[in-house]
Amino acid sequence: MAIATFALSSCCEMAQQPSTAMTIKNELSADEIANGKLSASAMWKMGRLGSMSLSPDAKRLVYNVTTYNMAENKGTSQIFVLDTQSGESKCLTDGQSSNNTAQWSSDSKSIYFLSDRSGENQLWKMGAAGENPVQITTVEGGIEAYGINAAADKIFYTRKVHVADRKSSDIHKDMDKSKARIYDDLMARHWDYWDEGYYSHIFVAELTAEGLKNDKDIIGSDAAWDAPLAPYFDAAEIAWSNDGTRLAYTCKQLTGTEYAVSTDSDIFIYDTRDGSTININKPTEQAKGEFVGYDRYPVWSPDDTQLAFCSMQTPGYESDKDRLFVYDVASGAMRYLTTEFDHNVQNVIWKDNSTIYFTSPLFGTHQICKITIPQEGETPRIETITRGDHDLASMTLAGDKCYAARTTISSAAEIFAVNLNDGELAQVTDINGHIYKHIRMGEVQKRWIKTTDGKEMLTWVILPPDFDPNKKYPAILYCEGGPQSTVSNGWSYRWNFQVMASEGYVVVAPNRRGCPSFGSEWREQISGDYAGQNIKDYLAAIDQVAQEPWVDAEHLGCVGASYGGYSVYYLAGHHEGRFKAFISHCGIFNFESMYGHTEELFFINHDYGGPYWEKSNATAQRSYVGSPHNFVSNWDTPIMIVTGEYDFRIPYTQSLEAFTAARVRGIEARLVEFENEAHQVFKPQNSMVWYREFTGWLNKHLK
Repeated sequence: MAIATFALSSCCEMAQQPSTAMTIKNELSADEIANGKLSASAMWKMGRLGSMSLSPDAKRLVYNVTTYNMAENKGTSQIFVLDTQSGESKCLTDGQSSNNTAQWSSDSKSIYFLSDRSGENQLWKMGAAGENPVQITTVEGGIEAYGINAAADKIFYTRKVHVADRKSSDIHKDMDKSKARIYDDLMARHWDYWDEGYYSHIFVAELTAEGLKNDKDIIGSDAAWDAPLAPYFDAAEIAWSNDGTRLAYTCKQLTGTEYAVSTDSDIFIYDTRDGSTININKPTEQAKGEFVGYDRYPVWSPDDTQLAFCSMQTPGYESDKDRLFVYDVASGAMRYLTTEFDHNVQNVIWKDNSTIYFTSPLFGTHQICKITIPQEGETPRIETITRGDHDLASMTLAGDKCYAARTTISSAAEIFAVNLNDGELAQVTDINGHIYKHIRMGEVQKRWIKTTDGKEMLTWVILPPDFDPNKKYPAILYCEGGPQSTVSNGWSYRWNFQVMASEGYVVVAPNRRGCPSFGSEWREQISGDYAGQNIKDYLAAIDQVAQEPWVDAEHLGCVGASYGGYSVYYLAGHHEGRFKAFISHCGIFNFESMYGHTEELFFINHDYGGPYWEKSNATAQRSYVGSPHNFVSNWDTPIMIVTGEYDFRIPYTQSLEAFTAARVRGIEARLVEFENEAHQVFKPQNSMVWYREFTGWLNKHLK
């Protein structure tokens, strides 16, 4: 999005609420240094790279780093600037508040950012060296995202708007102490929150020396839908045109049951000159069948004649191939540019009016690719620019310079300069060097394992630090969630393979059927076949690695979350004595009750094949027969079950069903329930408890 300078003459020194600086002690303790391995406590002392943005003149790079205080159970985010010539970095913000989402002015002299230093999240501006921070907005309740147009005379921001009455105190005014919520349709809750009538809306306002004027809700004050899309509310779904007169954004204009069963979002263009809005994906009644899946992430070409966006073809399939389309603004014509590219397109950036860079998951890694847009009728040319066993999760581009956030299984995100001619990478930040210099990581092996149907499956095998091939080690089979997500050579703060390996385990992480980056056929096979080939893929991986002389085949464990948690439950009834311990985090246990427990029904409708009552639906009935609860009579192995009370995607009731079944069956079991977490565990102290319970359970049963 285009960002430009805004000269503030009077809106300034707004009263601030002073905050107390939070002490961050991120040096390793003497015990952690002596241990020399990556523990969960050491990992929580790492700085976490956030967003980054290269200045238009390519001379400076701003980026966010978040650090945590375990005792206070919270973190703080600060903004840094890197001089791309000298390579020197410095912190620009106060260290007392959280500051993020830094964006450059078009002349590269100023930085806009969000900060809570005045008590709630508002937009601020400072000089390129961090000087003279000034608060710009005073939006009631704060703002969630923003963007400033090129002329710096308009801004968009997003905030929650109360649209519908869902609480009984809203409907029954005389019952103000009632805590009832009242619904007449589906989507009563989403991901980790109940629908209480608040939706994220986009506002456009004039940016003046006196502040914001003429704020307008361009979604509509009575519109009961979100922009950007729930539940992630990603600001990358909104983009100013370079001439600063039009705003492209993503919206899913559906409610209730229609919303629950559909992924049909569209790209809209709002024109500030006349207040008009058009839907580029459904411009006419006749075109309604063309774009019926997710259409997201609009990006304007430098001359504003084209709009690129990502599109999924299949309605109700949230993990379909993400295709790259370009919309011709003048004619309304669409061009599908990645017909011959059987992988997803992400993080689209225009280099010029005929060249686009993007990232893509490719064979268990994420790489930067380039597409050259040809003349009409010619085939687009796509090149893979970078190579190597790593993830390039995001990138920023200006002029001839490009920077990307790189991770591996053994290293958290750092910023690398990317040579777009040869794909070479050069590290430019060292956020966590103070940690790595004391840590010995385990070797990461890349293996291609033969599956039962004769295909080759990429599997990562992580060895314990100080590995001795003459010893025997217990091993863990890791079951990936999704189910359509890649087991990549990337870093995770939640399921970290190196932390697992540091406890003396061999970690086996296969890209079983369903994992993207190996083509559409491999990804799509899993839908409607949860209990089929991918389960055989898991067993092929652990069986082959277990043959190594350094694996203790008598002490194998199996762990996973979400779909991986389902896999654990299913394998608990079918493992034929392979495993001595299981851990399932937020897994699907009972397919029939899951259909009524979850919220986005399009997921189950696609991946199961339909609802359980469709008795003539062969795909659906095969799925429900494969539900893990049908095989509890075969359970014979200790199992730990983890869940979050605010998980509404795979609600904690699924975990309770599994725990109840295990205990009634007389199986040793442990339930770990987090009352303030959802599908993942994010809070620092909760994460530490999670890791302690995780390793404690495995150590008890595998050592």
